[in-house]
Amino acid sequence: MAERKAIAAATRLRLFSESAGHCQKPDCLAPLFPVELGGDKHIAEMAHVIPHGETGPRSEDRPAVDFDPDTFENLILLCPTCHTKIDKDPDSYPRHILLEWKQNHVANLAAKQGIRSYEDRAQARAAVAGVMAENKAIWDKFAPEHGSDFEYDPESESAQAWAQRMRSVILPNHYRAQAIIKANLGLATANERRAFAEYQEHVRGLSERHVCGVAGRAIRFPQAMEGIFT
Repeated sequence: MAERKAIAAATRLRLFSESAGHCQKPDCLAPLFPVELGGDKHIAEMAHVIPHGETGPRSEDRPAVDFDPDTFENLILLCPTCHTKIDKDPDSYPRHILLEWKQNHVANLAAKQGIRSYEDRAQARAAVAGVMAENKAIWDKFAPEHGSDFEYDPESESAQAWAQRMRSVILPNHYRAQAIIKANLGLATANERRAFAEYQEHVRGLSERHVCGVAGRAIRFPQAMEGIFT
């Protein structure tokens, strides 16, 4: 039997990014970086909608030719409990249901978190300002300065404290801020939309480094984002 290849880093990054750090089963939506683990370790499992083998869950939907089961389109990010559930009872969780979960995940998560569209810019600003302020406070206190010792020693206590806060607080806050802004893009100016596009690239780079373990080329946080909706 041929050794199964690792899922590509870009695919893993996209899965984590679009899950916003939460299980994609809509009646679960559990955090994948749970507080009880210190927010430093994730419990996410990349579940195949259609399996590698010809006898696994939902294998009857497997295309006849040219099928790569490790593509983004065939993977869903779940907590271990939900992964077990969907594979033990595939008749209750067919392919179209799992794909529907992925398609509606952002909306489902936003509804659970109380994220919504607002009538004016002041309301949208109030919703996003607290999230941004918490991230800035953590960044100012814990982020490595260029040329600092722990920038070159990832095993140092300072580096580990920074990595823990990045995964447990900063990234979840970024995902939440993105969801708020997306829900209220109709209130944004053209310049704010451009700043938001840069912000999304910034967060994507952070996710690539701190979740997927890939040294990405993240752009700096766009300063224009600090005044969004003001």
